[in-house]
Amino acid sequence: MPQSPTTTITFSDANANGLWRVEDWASALEPPTVLIVEDDEEIRSLIEQELQVAGYRTLVTDNGITAMSLAVNEQPSLIVLDVTTRKLNGFGFCYELHSSPQTAQIPVIISGNGEPSDMELGRVVGAEGYLVKPFNTAELLDRVTQLIPIMF
Repeated sequence: MPQSPTTTITFSDANANGLWRVEDWASALEPPTVLIVEDDEEIRSLIEQELQVAGYRTLVTDNGITAMSLAVNEQPSLIVLDVTTRKLNGFGFCYELHSSPQTAQIPVIISGNGEPSDMELGRVVGAEGYLVKPFNTAELLDRVTQLIPIMF
């Protein structure tokens, strides 16, 4: 299971004067980012709201092409991904994401209708979890915190 990227500042990270760079502090204090890829606006908003209340920073999009760009440029800690996203479906997205060394470490939770073949395909393309729709927000938060716990 890929680990989420974290920044840990130690005394050995300080420069010769015993000071840490502002960028290091800012990175360490920023909450984990979750990219939400969902084409249903209502579900997308619900996921975004719940994750923000739980302390996560969120990025949202309704299609796989934009999501891939966000994954590469923003390096989120986790992606919550609908199977039926536009322009690049969830399985294709997950396969491409985990095929690239630049993004292979980003964990993915796929959401869909729960067909056994979909759940198996999700595992094959590298998803770390699968949520069957409709899911409740407690289940979503439980899965997210298993993969990227909030440290504050």
